[in-house]
Amino acid sequence: MLAKRIIPCLDVMNDKVVKGVKFRNHEVVGDILELALLYCEQGADELVFYDITASPENRVTGREWLSRIAEFLDIPFCVAGGISSVRQAEEILHSGADKISINTPAIQNPSFINELVQIFGSQCVVIGIDSSFHGSDFYVHKYTGDTRKSTKTDLKTFDWIKEVQDRGAGEIVLNCMDMDGTREGYDIIQLKKAKELCYVPLIASGGAGKCEDFLDLFKSTGVDGALAAGIFHRKTVIIRELKEFLFKEGIHVRR
Repeated sequence: MLAKRIIPCLDVMNDKVVKGVKFRNHEVVGDILELALLYCEQGADELVFYDITASPENRVTGREWLSRIAEFLDIPFCVAGGISSVRQAEEILHSGADKISINTPAIQNPSFINELVQIFGSQCVVIGIDSSFHGSDFYVHKYTGDTRKSTKTDLKTFDWIKEVQDRGAGEIVLNCMDMDGTREGYDIIQLKKAKELCYVPLIASGGAGKCEDFLDLFKSTGVDGALAAGIFHRKTVIIRELKEFLFKEGIHVRR
């Protein structure tokens, strides 16, 4: 059985780590390198760095802080934000990232997923899906890093999950927007259905507030990993203590 992964997410804006609620009202919470090293020491399985304004501003993730991170980290990390060409993906991977994650560029040009997979392999290509409930179904959003540009698309979340897998994506991060930053727990209903559709690893994001939320997530949905931000940044939950709690509750984690 593969160990469940605990993955801190560092949202980056203006070269600082920030955190908002439901993708809005972001506040600076720390330095990129300091937080990354802290989580590495605490036992994080990997890290995700998301340059949240890169796509809305039509630019690629900042190279300076990325190179600085790669020099010091000894765990895998994924980079997201503004990757819209093979050249940009190549530069980020060559800078030290183990994976790249795309969201809006994939929505705008789905064949870009196929192209990245063909060149770099599916193990490097992660699809981030920002999803919220509207009417009677879940829909995908784009440009979520900028409240002025954030837009609901006509893509239904579960249809998009099927499509990105068919195109070769090696992993999916499902960001449940309605729960993001609320600390009220993960969206179990949405994530359980998503997991039933997935034959690649599924990482859950949005809503963690306490250790029990991770336990409920893994027991109820079977997802492969849990991503969280605010509770780690504010030290509400310490990763080492979280893993000990999960282990004692019968969840297979790397200790």
